[in-house]
Amino acid sequence: MEDQFAGAVAEVILSRQAAFAIGGRLRYKVLMKHCAPGRRVRAFSLIELLVTIAIIGILSAMLYGFGSASHQRSAQKLCADNLQKIHLAMEIYANDFAGALPWNTNAATSEEVLDELVPKYTADTTIFICPAGRDAMIPSGETLSRHKISYAYFMGRRLDGRPAPLMSDRQVNAEPKRAGELVFSPDGRPPGNNHHKYGGNFLLSDGSVELSAAQLTFSLAVTPGIVLLNPRP
Repeated sequence: MEDQFAGAVAEVILSRQAAFAIGGRLRYKVLMKHCAPGRRVRAFSLIELLVTIAIIGILSAMLYGFGSASHQRSAQKLCADNLQKIHLAMEIYANDFAGALPWNTNAATSEEVLDELVPKYTADTTIFICPAGRDAMIPSGETLSRHKISYAYFMGRRLDGRPAPLMSDRQVNAEPKRAGELVFSPDGRPPGNNHHKYGGNFLLSDGSVELSAAQLTFSLAVTPGIVLLNPRP
């Protein structure tokens, strides 16, 4: 009985080995058929691969690059944080000057006036650079008058509780503007393109920040005693 059982087991093993060998020969023949001389195997060429990589890169830049809406929305929130930190420095300044804010009758740009805040009222000069723009960072505590910042300043306001524009992202010019007129770049080209073509922020004198499209929805008419100063071009 044991001999018969061993013989049966041996036959099963041999039959499986034979089937495996036959299957291997069939797979080999199929492979050789596809790789036979004269038969073209379809695959990506180097040019097709490079074109595909280039398309992926372009799509990524459109979705997440500097000029994309998603990137600018995130940057606008960081920009609003910057402006509110500047407002805090201005509040401390105003406490020292009976509610008055930085003023310089000879100033031609916002750097020359806001320089009064550094370093006594804030040593953090990064808050004067819009995170969406391409202005160079300023070393901590260094005077603003020797550098270029990202924000315009409405010189002549006071912190009296009435909400009025106090600062903004760099504007297209320093002229008064009515509702419907351009205040920021409409196409992403300078000037006024801190946030490419997606508008910009306004800091109000009560410390709140409002986002505006490239075209104004409110008036920035001339107010006696108020001078709009853009940063250096």
